[in-house]
Amino acid sequence: MNGIRATLGRELRAYFLSPLAYIVAALLLTVNGLIFGIIISFLSDPQAGIGAPLEFFFGQTIFFWLILLAATPLLTMRLLSEERNSGTIETLMTAPVTEGQVVLGKFLASFVFYAFLWAPTLSYVGIVAWYHEVDWGPVASGYLGILGIGALFLSIGMLATALTRSQLVAAVLTFALLIPVWTFGLFESLVTSETAKTLLGYLDLWQHMDEFSKGIVDTRHLVYYVSATAFFLFLSTRALAARKWR
Repeated sequence: MNGIRATLGRELRAYFLSPLAYIVAALLLTVNGLIFGIIISFLSDPQAGIGAPLEFFFGQTIFFWLILLAATPLLTMRLLSEERNSGTIETLMTAPVTEGQVVLGKFLASFVFYAFLWAPTLSYVGIVAWYHEVDWGPVASGYLGILGIGALFLSIGMLATALTRSQLVAAVLTFALLIPVWTFGLFESLVTSETAKTLLGYLDLWQHMDEFSKGIVDTRHLVYYVSATAFFLFLSTRALAARKWR
């Protein structure tokens, strides 16, 4: 645990002192603000019909997913690639810490900063609550979905950064790995096997966020996020152990 806390504290300081992290934060908040404004403007039109702005905000637009696909590589690309490229990984691994503690500490730091990036969007909830009654159940489940999918995406980014010395390659590899995970559900209508349809439906992140935005918390989705995140972190640990002295 001491190794995890030490790595976590070190990486959090790196995040909050890094100009790139604040550039990512500014871009994310700007785009989220624009999306929220567009949703409010659209639903304010009498011809638009009835809709809940927060439900639309939680994963019902392509922009939500583009934010995650763009931000994840930027948040994770330096975590292990920078250590290996600069040669500090040797110093780090000679300290009394294991590969698993290093990976978990760095992952938790990226997850904490990821949650920090989404925290200001709570102000959007306050704006809606000021003018209209808010159902807090879907709001809570919507943020639960954001955190769950974020953890999965960050763990994939962790694996990518464990496989290369180059931050740029790590970012590109992360994006390449995220695309199939994000698009699994698109293939559901293309298969005829009921087993394949069930599997692809279970992996469909769009459907997951649609349910979360409506206040539906399916524990199967949570199990998927936890198990998949643990799997990618395990692979990251093995990759670090295999490549740290190369």
